[in-house]
Amino acid sequence: MDEKDLKDLLNRRDFLMGASALGAMSLLAAQELSAQQAKPTKPAAKPAAKPEAAAAKPAVADDDEPPGPPVKVGVIGLGQRGRDVVASLGALKSASLVAVCDSYQPFVNRVKTTAPKAVPQTDYRKLLDDKAVEAVVIATPSHQHKQIVLDAVQAGKHVYLEAPIASQVDEAKAIALAGKGSKQIFQVGLQNRSTPIAKHIFKFLRASVLGTPASARVQWHKKTSWRASAPSPEREKVMNWRLAKATSSGIMGEIGIHQIDLVNWLLKLQPISVSGFGATMVWKDGREVPDTVQAIYEYPGGFRLLCDYTLANSFSGSQEVLMGTDCAVLKKESKAWLVKEADSSLLGWEVYARKDKILDDVGIALVADATKQLKLGLEPSKALADETPPLNYALKDFNTCIRTNKPPVSGALEGYQSAVAAIRGHDAVMSGNKVTFSKGDFDLA
Repeated sequence: MDEKDLKDLLNRRDFLMGASALGAMSLLAAQELSAQQAKPTKPAAKPAAKPEAAAAKPAVADDDEPPGPPVKVGVIGLGQRGRDVVASLGALKSASLVAVCDSYQPFVNRVKTTAPKAVPQTDYRKLLDDKAVEAVVIATPSHQHKQIVLDAVQAGKHVYLEAPIASQVDEAKAIALAGKGSKQIFQVGLQNRSTPIAKHIFKFLRASVLGTPASARVQWHKKTSWRASAPSPEREKVMNWRLAKATSSGIMGEIGIHQIDLVNWLLKLQPISVSGFGATMVWKDGREVPDTVQAIYEYPGGFRLLCDYTLANSFSGSQEVLMGTDCAVLKKESKAWLVKEADSSLLGWEVYARKDKILDDVGIALVADATKQLKLGLEPSKALADETPPLNYALKDFNTCIRTNKPPVSGALEGYQSAVAAIRGHDAVMSGNKVTFSKGDFDLA
């Protein structure tokens, strides 16, 4: 056994021991709570808050803020995603929104009420010239990213770039190389990686709890046209860039990229080929990209990822399932469960965890911040869903990286690799053919 194997073994052992200890702590906390409730107590001036009520609060996005003053941020692109960014920055103590920009004046006007102190611009280059701006969040349409990123890096700004980083592979590579060469923080908006539940699942999988990975499937179902209205035909064309071949990587690129990246990241895999299928089933309005698609990614050793996306129906929403020889992991938004196989070994902590009905099986609830809740005297088993938007966590990570100079969990290389996987998936959907990844496709020269 070499040094790396030994280190991995010790890490897995430590994590499983920690998980077992957490289960014991949960049991002790529950016993202590029961004992306290059984004791007679004097009437209090106010009823004590129940642990369930406290645990039901959504996770606070500005907990554990980075050291130093708030990062002075400018936002470029004020469409729907840009407005989401403005709202998320407003919820963080680690950020100060000092400038906003969009080439469309009505969008700039719209955010004046939510960002009254931010300097408005219609030319992003003027925002980049502003010495007060330390970092920029680029939330323009994907096909407009390249020049803005190159200029932002040249201006010495920290950059948070929404995913996908581009709608074409060659542009994605140019952007990623610029980000890699930047002396500042360059983070790509693969926001799932920043959420507590994804980080929690990552630790479980690093401890080999899944066993041998067998397959995975992901889905995103939402009935929505994706079409935006506008005051003129010219503006409508600009607004509906996601529906045109020349400017869009379709559902695979704009939506699927996040789930594809999550699976690749959690399992430390990169695909070798992808087959795709697509059709316009409902929104027959002249769009050039399908509203319903399926794709199958193949990996070394026979592992496959099945993707199912539609704008035609909302049934069952969004979820990811990873299946292995010892268990399956189901993640649905901010919740996750472990469903064990009958012949898998006892981990030690699962007997104390909350059990939920998952179709015909029993799911063991995975609680991301259980240790923190125990310290607060709460009961992790009664925690409700984390309602904090994943974007808040991702932007907080960005601010932390800026203040601590730590590399982001989704930097230039990760952003490029996710873009290549998603764009090639879209190519397979549009052609109906299998696309094979060549050697070096996921490398940044």
